[in-house]
Amino acid sequence: MNFIYKMQSEIEDKIRTAINVIKSGGTVVYPTETVYGLGADAFSEEAVRKVYELKQRGLSQPLSLAVSSFEMLQTVAYIDPDLLAILTELLPGPVTVLLKKRDIVPDVLTAGSDVIGVRFPDNKIAVSIIEETGPITSTSANISGQNPPARVEEVEIDADFIINGGRCKYSMPSTVVAMTSVTANEEKADIVRKIEIEIKRRGACYDRVLHVLRSKAVGEGIHRISVPELRRERDR
Repeated sequence: MNFIYKMQSEIEDKIRTAINVIKSGGTVVYPTETVYGLGADAFSEEAVRKVYELKQRGLSQPLSLAVSSFEMLQTVAYIDPDLLAILTELLPGPVTVLLKKRDIVPDVLTAGSDVIGVRFPDNKIAVSIIEETGPITSTSANISGQNPPARVEEVEIDADFIINGGRCKYSMPSTVVAMTSVTANEEKADIVRKIEIEIKRRGACYDRVLHVLRSKAVGEGIHRISVPELRRERDR
């Protein structure tokens, strides 16, 4: 029992350190259920730019952010009411959802786009950090183009702090799903809102994600679901 208590205490100390580093504008490598992420204050342009520099990633390539609750999710993105039933089935989990961003999200994070990628990780360490810091960047902790790390020993990013959470559960990047609401003029009379869903990347739990989307589509009035050809992606 003493050994278990000591380990838990050490993890809690590391989580507190990670929180302080992020709140101070620094960068943290943290575990998720997919791969290790590189986190910084998502609302700080300076901190986000540090993430780009560490990853050697071009500013034209957007970054996702991570939240710890649906309430936090709604502060950074617009959620169509018809999508809530789907999102609650998918999240928390190994899925990145692309949604229309709110103004609070800095343009540097989205490369000027009005769409933000959002993760709600199913990992206690990650969630514990985000609960105290607010939204943080969610991008794999690797140099762009290299393999994302599933173990802390594989991390080569020189972040301000690294928290070891063991091997990631799925050890592969998240599945990326775009959810958009569009309007259509049917028969030049009524303006009709339609929801379109597109899986942009096959990743962790892809089969389950596809099953959820298809099973919920009829009841939630989804207009169209499309899936990509199978391909491997390095960054989540």
